[in-house]
Amino acid sequence: MRASEIIEKAKKEGRSVLTEVECREILKEYGIPIPEGYLARSEREVREIFAKVGAPAVMKIVSPDVIHKSDVGGVKLNIQSEKDAIIAYNEILENVKKNVPEAKIDGILIQKMIPEGIETIIGGTFTPQFGHALMFGLGGIFVEIMRDVSFNIVPISEEDAREMIEEIKGRAILEGVRGKISVDKDALVNILLAVSSLLKDHPEIVELDLNPVIALEDSAFAVDARMILGEPKFIREREYTREEILEQMRRIFSPKGIAIIGASSDPTKLGYAVLKNLVESEFDGEIYPVNPKGGEILGKKVYTSVEEIDGEVDVAVLVIPAKFIPNEIERLGRKGVVGAVVLASGFAEVGNKELQEELVEKARKHRVRILGPNIFGFYYTPRSLCATFCTPYYEKGGTALICQSGGVGMGIIGYSRSNRMGVSAIVGLGNKSDIDEDDLLEFFGEDENTRVIAMHMEDMKDGRSFIEVATRVSKKKPIVVLKAGATKEGQRAASSHTGALGGDLAIYDAVFKKAGIIRASNLEEMLDIARALNLLPVPKGENVLILTGAGGLGVLLVDACVKHGLKLMRLPDDLDAKFREYIPPFGATGNPVDITGGEPPETYEATLKIALEDDRVHAIIIGYWHTLITPPMAFAQAVIRAKEEAEKKGKRKPMVAVLAGDVEVEEASRYLEERGIPAFPYSSERAVAVMGALYKWARRAGKI
Repeated sequence: MRASEIIEKAKKEGRSVLTEVECREILKEYGIPIPEGYLARSEREVREIFAKVGAPAVMKIVSPDVIHKSDVGGVKLNIQSEKDAIIAYNEILENVKKNVPEAKIDGILIQKMIPEGIETIIGGTFTPQFGHALMFGLGGIFVEIMRDVSFNIVPISEEDAREMIEEIKGRAILEGVRGKISVDKDALVNILLAVSSLLKDHPEIVELDLNPVIALEDSAFAVDARMILGEPKFIREREYTREEILEQMRRIFSPKGIAIIGASSDPTKLGYAVLKNLVESEFDGEIYPVNPKGGEILGKKVYTSVEEIDGEVDVAVLVIPAKFIPNEIERLGRKGVVGAVVLASGFAEVGNKELQEELVEKARKHRVRILGPNIFGFYYTPRSLCATFCTPYYEKGGTALICQSGGVGMGIIGYSRSNRMGVSAIVGLGNKSDIDEDDLLEFFGEDENTRVIAMHMEDMKDGRSFIEVATRVSKKKPIVVLKAGATKEGQRAASSHTGALGGDLAIYDAVFKKAGIIRASNLEEMLDIARALNLLPVPKGENVLILTGAGGLGVLLVDACVKHGLKLMRLPDDLDAKFREYIPPFGATGNPVDITGGEPPETYEATLKIALEDDRVHAIIIGYWHTLITPPMAFAQAVIRAKEEAEKKGKRKPMVAVLAGDVEVEEASRYLEERGIPAFPYSSERAVAVMGALYKWARRAGKI
């Protein structure tokens, strides 16, 4: 019987759990190796099957009502004789009838016991955001206690499968340690690929566990299987085509006219703050305050309705109470407004889902895109557009910043101003009732003013669209994501190991990996990476060199390089000799190159020139130690002289700087950053983290 027939039969019988016999039939169809086994319904059949299978054997209850067979005494291992098989048969029946008296018993599976090998687990679980996630890990205590597993999103490639195996912490066990066998990884790869195909073909299998999969030297077998059926419903389907989204986003971020619905003359009101930001900016479009009272505010005529406006209106910022907004959307639709920026709270975030559903329903009917609700607004610096009630920000740059939280948004603005980081955009998403990450990725992926995209994310609705868009965009531009809310409480309940282990963070990590996204561990790191990647060129190879004025700092930088996946180059003899010409006898070459703290700026400059002009060096991490011999600004100026001279010769490489010293290093750091070198005072790791992020993106995007 084929998989589709087995699944349909179970559905007609009202069953969500497939029996192990049914699972075995499906596995065989997809070429997944299973031990020889047969179903016994009587003692006579036990004798016949045991004679065929032979010792040692395993016996297991087969019942649609028993999911966890061991918990009810439904499994017997290492059966050595026909007599033992008969005893086990009756004991299993007695145990199940005692523990699950209502269970329907189809029989007892007798299968060949696989020789001792390495226990692994392969599973799949359906997620409403992304579809099926595939899991691989070591079995036994490694999955029960240590949760040493890796995930990827279906479908996977052979490269994905191999990467999943290499990602687990206990991968060395598969390669043979302390006298253990080295297993057949190719066999595990084939099973992973087959399970991926099975879940793609039959999405109604919402949970699947092959536990254990015994890996041997020359094969691997799925010894036990569990499959659960359900309705694979996605949170949201994509509403618009890519072309429609791009046109909508272009009009929203570069509007000819923008209306403020609820504009106010009261400086304590949001409607005044938004209008003031727009009026006092250099925004070159038309600004239309709207309030039923009419009049004039900040020198602008106030319209009583958006439909009264003669000119074209692309965007409306709504600063009126939540209950009035759905009806206002109808007016916007009649006016031809494409984007409604809803600042008001009072929707799903406070439990008022019905009002938010009404808002979205009316917006879709009238083809109006909703940004929000419950947001601070948005900034787009190429148009000096500051559609928000927060502090204005006009510093132009190449980073687009997207955040789901207003508080995080203000943190982003503060960081950007403090670090003099220009942005192309800062956008609040709030409840994401309509416009979400993939809409913005589509736009910023094509936006000539944006080079790097960074986003703070609490949840995701249209995950499949996100993966498709992010995979395409990340090949052109780095995408950095900070995922918040990935806690144990965020994990969904499930009856399988895979479902239980597939918490938010594990699944999102798999998504980010598949889409070529850099994942940041905290807000500061996300902003550091976004700021630095704007400045750094793409490396031409993997060889990273550390040049430092302090041996202890060099050791810390080496540790950070290992942590962040950077390859420290081994210096060729001729390059080593060039460095030694400038380094005192008690200094050190190799990698790091330690020029020592007693050297003047000229030594930094000379050694940096050597590294910049040698094509075998692909990236440089500079460690500075504050001394009176080389004050911070003298160091920074020497570095920039070396950089500029190398660039005149066509030598441009990614460089980051770490400055250890007194408060003067802050000014030197700013000097370096203003001239294209990301610089980090007081920290040995932040600079290395951004270099690691650059390499992670470049590898995934196929740049190196």
